[in-house]
Amino acid sequence: MDFKNINIGELISLKVKEDNIQIDRIQNFFKCEHHDILKMYQSKSLDSEILLKWCKLLKYDFFRLYSHHLILYAIPDGMNYVKKSENRNFNIFRKSNFDNI
Repeated sequence: MDFKNINIGELISLKVKEDNIQIDRIQNFFKCEHHDILKMYQSKSLDSEILLKWCKLLKYDFFRLYSHHLILYAIPDGMNYVKKSENRNFNIFRKSNFDNI
């Protein structure tokens, strides 16, 4: 699996084939036409709401692929150019540092 260059449409298409999901079921689930599904298969990226629907339909966490990308390719702390704010609204997720163990 290439976590550096994620082509989500291609990966969804592979999972659909692997699980042998019929196109009629997908169309009913998304309430769209066949060509819309094919367009999603060809997309390098998808809206998060649509991706969440694919996760539910295929019972697979496609968001995890992006998490793995962040783990492998995030900028190290020493090179962090984002100004840190004292009033944080989001949790901070950091790469594991096993050097200190």
